[in-house]
Amino acid sequence: MKIDFEKDQENVLQKTANIQTLADQVEKLEDLQKRFELQEDNLKNTKKQIDNISGEVIPTMMSEMGLSHLKLMDGSSVDVKPNYSASITIANREAAFGWLRNNGLGDIIKNEISVSFGRNEDNKAADYAVLAESQGFQPQQKLKVEPMTLKALVRERIEAGKEMPTEIFNVFVGNKTTIKRKQ
Repeated sequence: MKIDFEKDQENVLQKTANIQTLADQVEKLEDLQKRFELQEDNLKNTKKQIDNISGEVIPTMMSEMGLSHLKLMDGSSVDVKPNYSASITIANREAAFGWLRNNGLGDIIKNEISVSFGRNEDNKAADYAVLAESQGFQPQQKLKVEPMTLKALVRERIEAGKEMPTEIFNVFVGNKTTIKRKQ
């Protein structure tokens, strides 16, 4: 068996070049990840500034001038309207659902039941619809209120002057400025 030192040296050089190319790509990936994180931070900061000007600065200035709507000479308009948000935390779930039911609003609570089956259990899944408990399966039940439905309910009740327990539903009421440009 003849040893070819030149060919062996070429293989070593080729592997070394591949390692350098790989290292370059790893470095490039790290640089891109850092740039992406900086851009995300910049977006978060910009969002905070938008929220401050839209929810605090402009509404305060317009309120001090006695305005809630402003029409500009170019046909554009600026409006300040109440903005509502609400959520139900896990800790408040029972109290929130109880309050909704006790106030005739239980129909906004979605009640989902699901059961999981393994591979090749299609027949059992079909039978389960009729024979769930007799087959020994326990369904999982999930109660929830859609976020947009809750937000609409909160807005509707607050604007109508009706009771809405803000602590149970984590209600936030603020202002939001909208700008409509003339087309």
